[in-house]
Amino acid sequence: MKILVTGATGYIGKRLIPLLIHEGHQVICCVRDKLRADENYKSEALIDVIEADFLKPDTLKNIPKGIDVAYYLIHSMSNSSKKFKSLEEQCAINFKNALENTNVKQVIYLSGITNEEKLSKHLQSRKNVEDILESKNYAITVFRAGIIVGSGSSSFEIIRDLVEKLPFMIAPKWLNTKTQPIAVRDVLAFLLRAAANETVFNKTYDVFGPEIITYKEMLLQFAEVRELKRYILTVPVMTPKLSSYWLYFVTSTSYKLATSLVDSMGVQIIGKPSNINKIIKVNPLTYKQAVALAFEKIEQNSIISSWKDSMVSSGRLRNHLHKYVNVPKYGCFKDYKERPVKNTKKTIDKIWAIGGKNGWYYGSFLWRIRGYIDKAFGGIGLRRGRTNPTELHAGDALDFWRVIFADKAQQKLLLYAEMRLPGEAWLEFKIENNILKQTATFRPRGLWGRIYWYTVLPFHGFIFKGMVNRLANA
Repeated sequence: MKILVTGATGYIGKRLIPLLIHEGHQVICCVRDKLRADENYKSEALIDVIEADFLKPDTLKNIPKGIDVAYYLIHSMSNSSKKFKSLEEQCAINFKNALENTNVKQVIYLSGITNEEKLSKHLQSRKNVEDILESKNYAITVFRAGIIVGSGSSSFEIIRDLVEKLPFMIAPKWLNTKTQPIAVRDVLAFLLRAAANETVFNKTYDVFGPEIITYKEMLLQFAEVRELKRYILTVPVMTPKLSSYWLYFVTSTSYKLATSLVDSMGVQIIGKPSNINKIIKVNPLTYKQAVALAFEKIEQNSIISSWKDSMVSSGRLRNHLHKYVNVPKYGCFKDYKERPVKNTKKTIDKIWAIGGKNGWYYGSFLWRIRGYIDKAFGGIGLRRGRTNPTELHAGDALDFWRVIFADKAQQKLLLYAEMRLPGEAWLEFKIENNILKQTATFRPRGLWGRIYWYTVLPFHGFIFKGMVNRLANA
């Protein structure tokens, strides 16, 4: 079959596509920016990558007519835009209009469980999208999932931060809210086996794990899997704003995402039973099993996707990556250093392993201080780390940087700063004729930008000199 996947660079999309390929389907991946498409897609005969922005109807003409099934996996947990609801609706409307001009037989949408009368803004938006996607031209299948548990998922990583950092927690009362978490591999099984399955045409199903547990019990069971002893005291006095700050300072989430999660976590997420497990032949894992399997992936360094690599993890970049590929030359301050390289391959490998647990190779304490300062001013700090310890791809998060360009064949890595700055910053590593060229570029915004540059200039000289020496001597 020919299958269209929207949200192809997202957490679920990046995991679903390899499964569809394994089944022998021809997959059309919709991405807003081709630079963010997985490098492996270029050499895969069963994958076609097209640029399509569902907020820009003119770009949707790239969608081919002859498709059989389409997955709608476009979601946003960002609450930075006052027009969040209307933007989500417009995406769905544009998708529906585009699909009605194709031969598609089925649309599969991954939504959230919405059985409570009072819903969070994001759950209400997903419910609205379900209504918008209904059409007389194609069948729709909706899976409403509970909290998704898997390596790299936002809920998993936030719980991991809380459990591994805090032996004792004074937590908000919403930790007593009940939910039914589901393993990401079970969600993928539902999505995969529903394709062209006429039994589920024009049907909506809640999909969830076998247990009803509170968020507090999720934390304690997570601790059991990690063989950690943890104590949690819930208090009724913590406001949503305080709860958001609590998550922001302790975990790797951004403040905007934290407020969205707190808003959703106050809503009970309990699914309605159905016969979907028998139809799709899925026996959902328990929460503990899902956590244990997630750690197997982490230990094998085989995390396929992470919420940290989504643009919402910082909210700094608002355009396509190619808007930032050409580093500005005028009106900028630069720190340029070059060194002869002893071993090109080792230097490239070391550049591609920079950041995260490996650090920045020189002046590590200064990098940490800069991360703490950024976090204190509402930035992301160094807490995102990196998804893979040795691989980098365009769009990946790297501490408080974003990978803009990464090509080992061209021996070039370009990063864009997502920390709080009175301006914009790029960091480029490039090897030409066995010479490592390291360039830090800063484009200031007004007087404060210039003051900032001259204030940190002495530290840059110390850090960047040491870093280029370590890389060149790898």
